[in-house]
Amino acid sequence: MLFPAGYSAAIPRLCVSFSPARGRKYDFVSRYFAPGIGVPEDPVTGSAHCTLVPYWAEKLGKEHLRAYQLSKRGGEIFCRYQGERVQISGQAALYAKGEIWL
Repeated sequence: MLFPAGYSAAIPRLCVSFSPARGRKYDFVSRYFAPGIGVPEDPVTGSAHCTLVPYWAEKLGKEHLRAYQLSKRGGEIFCRYQGERVQISGQAALYAKGEIWL
């Protein structure tokens, strides 16, 4: 299954996803590419899963899903579909810290 995550003439992005055979550890797996914005492959893409989770929840008839992003680094994502909301969780590392004044 191919999901166009967003297109413009200058910034192509693509998310590829499929569901492995039944009985496997994950409900679906994915990869995300955005070379047009300097990201050859994103290791784990939370924003893409906000689109993928509703699709796979409906296809598989499940509210709770377990996903894996198949990048070189890889990442396991625990997902929950709640109608208009998607919850995702997993392990993360602190990348930056700071304050923003609005």
